Amino acid sequence: MHRGIYEAASGMLVQVTHLDVITNNLANVDTPGYKRRISATADFSALLDRIEKVSEDGETKLTSVLPADMPFKGRQVIGSVALAAIFSEDVMDTFPGVLKTTESPLDVAIDGKGFFALADENGNTFYTREGNFILDNNGNIVNPNGLMLQGEGGAINIGNNARDITINHTGQVIINGNEVVGRLAVFNFENPTYLKHEGKNLLTPTEQSGEAEAVEGFKVWSGALEMSNVEVVTEMVRMIEAQRIYEGASKALMTHDENTSRMITSFSRG
Repeated sequence: MHRGIYEAASGMLVQVTHLDVITNNLANVDTPGYKRRISATADFSALLDRIEKVSEDGETKLTSVLPADMPFKGRQVIGSVALAAIFSEDVMDTFPGVLKTTESPLDVAIDGKGFFALADENGNTFYTREGNFILDNNGNIVNPNGLMLQGEGGAINIGNNARDITINHTGQVIINGNEVVGRLAVFNFENPTYLKHEGKNLLTPTEQSGEAEAVEGFKVWSGALEMSNVEVVTEMVRMIEAQRIYEGASKALMTHDENTSRMITSFSRG
């Protein structure tokens, strides 16, 4: 099978993955705090892997990635080109979404950069921009999935008899008019675009993103939610482009397949 079929087939696979990313974005268009994913490098990657070999007379020659003692029998191999189209990664678009007023005292939106920290019962920490919080049966502030919101001293507990819950612009959680029971913690990363999406709008650090660092002097808005930054029209345009590229690669594959069949038939007859 010649390289054209490999290139066309791998190009189709790239667009399938690209479409998965777009579909996931569209599915979360109404998810508070969701950050759309962008296909960073969904391009055909023709890589020339070559080794420079210097002869005894100082002349530089290009050789393929083959054993040095392999005879070339009259032909100089100058390199090898990858036969695959490569989808290397998708990254997060950190551009902020619009704010939606809810007037719920436990709905919080971060003004600027940063992420809320959430912890599960096993001590695992996740990060999110989704700020629609509620109280559990023990008086802890949690997200809709029961993960506990982390403050400067750990989980924030306001008890079961709290009244008039408010969160001010500096992140202080105030009950009963003037009793401060905790303060939100906001974290950021050196390269937040590389945070790993774990599902349910939760993010975890990666080597590329760097470790979480506490943000000093942050500002939050209470009674409001940051909505998704997905733009439906933009995603639909990207979807149409991916579908057309997929169709083009599919036609190229069929053409190569037909040509290969003709070639085999011709050789068998000859």
